[in-house]
Amino acid sequence: MAGISSQGIGSGLDVKSIVSQLVALERKPLEKLKVQASTVQTKVSTFGQIKSLVSTLSDTLNKLTSVTGWNAVAATSSDSASVSVSAIGGTQPTSFSVDVQKLAAAKSTASVAFSKNSAIGQGTLTLTVSGKAVPITVSATDTLANIASTINGASAGVTASVLSDASGDRLLLRGNATGTDAAFTLAVSEDADGNTADRAGLSRLVVGTSTTDAQTGVVTTEDPITTQEAANAAATVNGIAVTSATNTFANTVSGVTFNALKVTTAPVEIAVTKDVATIQGDIDAFVKAYNEVNNVLNEATKYDADTKTAGLLQGDSTAVALQNNLRNTVQSMTSGSSKYGRLADIGIVQLRGGALEVDASKLTPALEKNTDEVKKLFSSTGTGSENGVAVQMKTLTTNLLAADGFFNNKDATLESTMKRNTKDQDRVNDKATRLEASLNARYNALDKKMATLNALNAYVGQQVTTWNKSEK
Repeated sequence: MAGISSQGIGSGLDVKSIVSQLVALERKPLEKLKVQASTVQTKVSTFGQIKSLVSTLSDTLNKLTSVTGWNAVAATSSDSASVSVSAIGGTQPTSFSVDVQKLAAAKSTASVAFSKNSAIGQGTLTLTVSGKAVPITVSATDTLANIASTINGASAGVTASVLSDASGDRLLLRGNATGTDAAFTLAVSEDADGNTADRAGLSRLVVGTSTTDAQTGVVTTEDPITTQEAANAAATVNGIAVTSATNTFANTVSGVTFNALKVTTAPVEIAVTKDVATIQGDIDAFVKAYNEVNNVLNEATKYDADTKTAGLLQGDSTAVALQNNLRNTVQSMTSGSSKYGRLADIGIVQLRGGALEVDASKLTPALEKNTDEVKKLFSSTGTGSENGVAVQMKTLTTNLLAADGFFNNKDATLESTMKRNTKDQDRVNDKATRLEASLNARYNALDKKMATLNALNAYVGQQVTTWNKSEK
C-alpha cells in the first residue's frame, strides 16, 4: 500500500510555495514567447488583409487592360416604356428612330363548349408546330382536363388549359412562341367512328358541333374559334419596314438590340454613344482599390514620433519594398504610342503618403475627347516601359499573388517562425515540468530524512529525561 506523504511535514518548510516559485521562474521565457507568437499571428492576419486588397486591386485592372473594358457604350431610348435598347461593347456611335406598328403574338384558339367533365371521344389528335407533328392519344373516357394534361406533357410547343363558362368547358390552346412561323394547327388524324368531319366524337375539337332542333328541324352549328392569330412584330427603322418573330429586334441594327414593348404613336429616338461614365467608373475603382492597399501599408509601417510607437510592420523590409513597388508603378512613365505619358497627365495625381487622387475636371474631358489615347496610357502593350500603367500594375499584382510570389513566401516565412515559437514554448514547458518533478522528488526525500531525524531526536530526548529521573 502506497504511503501518504505531505510535503513540508518533516522539514517544516513551505515546499509547495518554494517549488511553485522555482517552476514559475523556469517558465518565465514563456511570457516573451507568447508575445512573439501573438505578434506573428497579427502579422499573418495583416498580410492576409493586404493580400486580399491586392487581389481586389488586380481585379480592377482587368477592365483597364482588356479591349472590352474600353469598348463600353451607352444605349438610350427617348421612350423606354415603348422601346427599350441595349448595345454590345465596341458598337460604333449611332442614332436612329423606331416606330412600332404591331407587337408579336402567339396563336390562341378556343374549342366549342362541352358538358362539364364529360368524355369527348376516342381517337388521336395531331398538333403541328413549325412542321413538327406531335400525336395526342385520347381514350374513350378522357375529359377536356385529361386531354389538356396530355398535351402539356407532350412538349408540342403548345400550352393547353380548360376554361369553364356558362356554356360548359372549353379547351384553350396557346402557342409557346410568338411569330407566324410558330403558328400551330390541330387536326383529328383518327376518330373512333372513322369520320373526322362529322361533328361528332373527338372531331368536335377540330370542326365543332352540330345540333338539330327536333320541332323545327333547323340545324345549328358552332365552330372552334381562333382568339389570336400568330403575328410577327412590325416596326420601321428610319422609315424602313422590319419584322421579328419576337418583340426583340436583335439583328436589325449592327451591335444594337431593341425591344418593342408597345405600339407607338410617335417615333422613338435611339442613340448609342461611348460610355465615358462606365470607363471613368472603372478608373475610379482602380484608384480606390490602390488607395486601400496604400492606406493599410502606411498604417502598418509608420512610426509615431509623438507617442513613440511603431506600426506592426515598421522596419519590415519586405513590407516597405512592397509599398515602394506599388508606388513606383503608379508613378511610372509609359513610352507607348499614347499622347499621355503618366497618370498625372490625365488628372490622376499622387499625394503625400502615396495615395492617388482623381481630378475629374481633367480626366472627364480627356476621356470624352481622347478615349483612345487614355486607353493606350493604361493598356498599351510592348516591352518594359512601352507597357501601359495598368499593364505594368497588373504584371506586378499577378507576380505578388502567384503561387511562388510575395504573399505565399511571406506566409511560409511566418508559418516557419510560428512553428519555431511553438517548439520553443514546448521546450520551456517540458523543462519546467521536469524541474518540478525533480524538486518534488528531492523535497519528498528531504521530508522523509527530516522526519526520521525528528523521530530520533524525540526518542533521544525521552531517554535523557528517563535517565535524569532514575539518577534521582
